[in-house]
Amino acid sequence: MASPLLHLDGVTKSFGKVTVARELTLSVQPGEALGIVGPNGAGKSSLFAMISGDLRPDSGAVWFEGREVTAVPPHARTRAGIGRTYQVPRPFEHLTVFENVLVGAHQGAGLKGRQAWTHSMDVLDGTGLADLANTPAGRLTLLQRKRLEVARAIGTAPRLLLLDEVAGGLTEPEVVELVEVVKRLHTEGLGIVWIEHVVHALVKTVGRMVCLAGGDVVADGEPMAVLADPKVRELYLGGGPETGLTDEEGS
Repeated sequence: MASPLLHLDGVTKSFGKVTVARELTLSVQPGEALGIVGPNGAGKSSLFAMISGDLRPDSGAVWFEGREVTAVPPHARTRAGIGRTYQVPRPFEHLTVFENVLVGAHQGAGLKGRQAWTHSMDVLDGTGLADLANTPAGRLTLLQRKRLEVARAIGTAPRLLLLDEVAGGLTEPEVVELVEVVKRLHTEGLGIVWIEHVVHALVKTVGRMVCLAGGDVVADGEPMAVLADPKVRELYLGGGPETGLTDEEGS
């Protein structure tokens, strides 16, 4: 098997008496799409922060493409190939959609001139935002902002994309549109780790799912098997896997 794209080795992080990661060991393979579910306070966002460099673990190590990056700052991890989104979109509202992505191409991917321009337009095409290229980001709808959040991350030319609840707050048709964007990115070989409460979006997209609770991995495996796990049903799904899927879709 190829070396993991991402590997967390015994990562622990606490805030006072609250432990958000407890000797957590987790690997993501190149090109893999991994979904992460869990109740509020399970440590999901803290996990992303430790992967992206916004938060340093108390112990353990973070490895990316065979290199330890535990002490590497966020901007350097972005340059190394880790892109991420945030639950609440953070565009530069006074800049256009195109300019927002261009910033990522310049500062994250290190591209210049025509190469940066072409890359940014390709990203907008792939995320369905090309028609809005000259629109100020502050005028976008929620769905468009979510797409721009993904596009900004893709603009940095990552090999690993961290998606943090990008389907939250969207209508069902909007979720379907977003799922298609993520699927397309995955088919292009991008490694994806997606935290999401809209569970059926994950089931339709990822090949593997992990459930976190109390800083621990409760279940890890094929999505429908994880959702059927009694511990997951009790801790996260209130007794039943509310995936929003029919039997046919889940089979």
